[in-house]
Amino acid sequence: MNRKIAIRAAIKAGVLGVFIGMIPLLGIVLTGALAVYFYRRESRLVLSAALGSRLGGAAGVVAFAINALLLTIRILVFHAQQEYIDFLTRFAHTVGANAADPDFQAGIHSLLTPSGLAITFLFGMIIVLVLASAGGALASLLLRSRTRT
Repeated sequence: MNRKIAIRAAIKAGVLGVFIGMIPLLGIVLTGALAVYFYRRESRLVLSAALGSRLGGAAGVVAFAINALLLTIRILVFHAQQEYIDFLTRFAHTVGANAADPDFQAGIHSLLTPSGLAITFLFGMIIVLVLASAGGALASLLLRSRTRT
């Protein structure tokens, strides 16, 4: 695998993945697949599923890092903590959780502590890495040339 091409493909797919990621879960998978597509388009080489998975994971990490940076800037610089809490409360209400429960409210406020943010960051990174890697592996399998026997 050509590392220069792989890095460019992961960065391009990761930047686009910030926008594609607005589609829940599927957007992350598509980000990984897009990295493999960009790599194949530029290098004309077919990646194995393992290398496609690594490239997709790298693109997912780029997208996650950009999203995390933008969210952190928004919360810290613009003092949007209450807006973030309101978003989490609306989301919880949408999925059927009792947002008025005092334990739930305490849990949301604990997310904004340094340890809560670190745990959220770690779990988010793991989820993105797994989904983007799966997208990269699937794309490498689907973009293989078909030969007739």
